[in-house]
Amino acid sequence: MTDWIQEMIDWIEVHLFEDFSLLRLSEKMGYSPYYCSFKFRHHTGVSIKSYRTLRRLFLASISLAETRERILDIAIEHGYSSQEAFARAFKEVFGVTPMVFRKHPKPWQSYFKLNIEQGEDIKMLDISQKLVITELQNQLTAFADQDILNVLNGQVMYEQFRTQELMGQSDYVPFNEAMCVHAATGDIFSPSFNQVRAEGHHSSVTGYEKVVIEPLEPLFTHSYRCIVLWFGEDMFCQINLLTILSYLEQSGYDGIVYFNAVQEQTYDVQQTEITLGGYTSLYREVVLEKKMPDSPLMPVMYQGVSLYLDLHQADNELTRYIASHPKESKEEVMQSMLKLFQRYGLGDRQYLELIEKVRGEV
Repeated sequence: MTDWIQEMIDWIEVHLFEDFSLLRLSEKMGYSPYYCSFKFRHHTGVSIKSYRTLRRLFLASISLAETRERILDIAIEHGYSSQEAFARAFKEVFGVTPMVFRKHPKPWQSYFKLNIEQGEDIKMLDISQKLVITELQNQLTAFADQDILNVLNGQVMYEQFRTQELMGQSDYVPFNEAMCVHAATGDIFSPSFNQVRAEGHHSSVTGYEKVVIEPLEPLFTHSYRCIVLWFGEDMFCQINLLTILSYLEQSGYDGIVYFNAVQEQTYDVQQTEITLGGYTSLYREVVLEKKMPDSPLMPVMYQGVSLYLDLHQADNELTRYIASHPKESKEEVMQSMLKLFQRYGLGDRQYLELIEKVRGEV
């Protein structure tokens, strides 16, 4: 069955910029339109319409960032009937218009062609082999090593950076959290914050602080002129990033902040200087109030926040996928979701908790 689903994906990719016809696809596959549509969603977790929209807009975003083609020409080339229709669709996904994106191509979330036949487990990228670290180091030559703190999203990335000194003799700390799940408080890293987060993770406060707070000690006790935040494009990383930016504001940090957006499939890194201001209110609106803020966000954070808010709706693409696979074991469903829903960036623990919740096991 997966071979047949991959054939559908391949066909859709070939005809991605044409007027889509479910009837043509069904005739090619030899099944009814309803059956093709149902099976596509069942095996991929997204509808054919959503898949096509995300793929077309992602490819169009590359043209906007890397070429000087007219926006109208890019719209037509990517299957849109007008520049206006393209702009509406683009803003809904990226949070900005194509014109604004072209002027300020801040990091955005990638959406690659699905390959459901891949059987390998999801692996953490080997940064030491792939990232062009030298170019990033050159942008920090104004700072001595002791002036720079690298904040890495998670222990695995931290271990690679620290042991291989990928950013020289500067300091490294991991942020070992999953802020996209469980309750939080506004006063980040305070005793009340630690208490609430520990309860959400079913941990003692002491255990939570040992895993999350103690490794961040240099962030709390040293004065750095530059802080470099290394986070991925996915929702998990973006909510973590928002939390750290909010904390820096709350602590009165007045140094330079860089966000290095890591694309974990291509190993590309895009560096953006962040101007603090407004992230505390963004954190409150998104994480505490669960609403989309009116103030503008860089595209990658807008995409992450959109997925985060969807995740906290009872009916979302993750819960629907789980509900549509009642006969598979929790472990089987979890492994499939790790591969299919990489935009979310959730780990096995978060998926297992969600599966148990949907199945009424908690």
